[in-house]
Amino acid sequence: MDVQSSRTSGNLAWTVLNVLQLVYTLAWTAGWITLALLLRALGVRSERVLRMAARCWAPGLLAGGKINLVIEGGEGIDWTRPHLLVSNHQSVIDICVLYMAVPAPLRFLLKAEMLKVPFVNWYAQATGMLFLDRDSRRAGALVRRKAAALLAQGQNLCLFPEGTRSRTGALAPFKAGLLQAAIDAEVPVVPVAIDGCGKVLPVQGLFRARPGTIRVRIGAPIPTRGEDGVLLDRQALTQRAHDTVRTLLEPRI
Repeated sequence: MDVQSSRTSGNLAWTVLNVLQLVYTLAWTAGWITLALLLRALGVRSERVLRMAARCWAPGLLAGGKINLVIEGGEGIDWTRPHLLVSNHQSVIDICVLYMAVPAPLRFLLKAEMLKVPFVNWYAQATGMLFLDRDSRRAGALVRRKAAALLAQGQNLCLFPEGTRSRTGALAPFKAGLLQAAIDAEVPVVPVAIDGCGKVLPVQGLFRARPGTIRVRIGAPIPTRGEDGVLLDRQALTQRAHDTVRTLLEPRI
């Protein structure tokens, strides 16, 4: 068999495998969402349903894709207290690994387009996720108030302040507006760096999954008040969070 034929056969094998993985992913996700919705209808608290996603749904997806997850940091964080997590964004699988990396119920700020996705839409609304219409200025202010209220109620919320997934893996500037919620609720900001998701499940293409290792590094919480006791402004807080995530993404010897 010549090189071209071997390459064609290899590509065909990966295509078939990816189709099977996509079917598994959709069926696995639909099944767990159905169970989650049933439990919510029976009165089970959303926090317990969210932990079910971390312990069952997300690990099942990673195992199905032969993905190794390495989690570093976060041991000294009191997860019984509320935090605003800010993470870089490489792939749709980021949410899976964040569920597993954070040992507490975790909600996400999702783009409003997700409201059009069956099952995911129902699950997100049933578990108290927030949605942002990125084309509406007024929506941003409303979501900030909702995020601050959720944090003030003792919940953990995660957002992707780059605003979209990175196509190259490079860290983009953070949008400062949504970090105002942490200042308003006076809760710490936890910087999180994810590396490897973009290689395991790239942004480009419909579904081109590959086995690999994903590394999650959790930084020390950043207080919303400075050493002088004065609340930080959101630009300063956002810059500190961005600098920390960038440092966490740097290779370690």
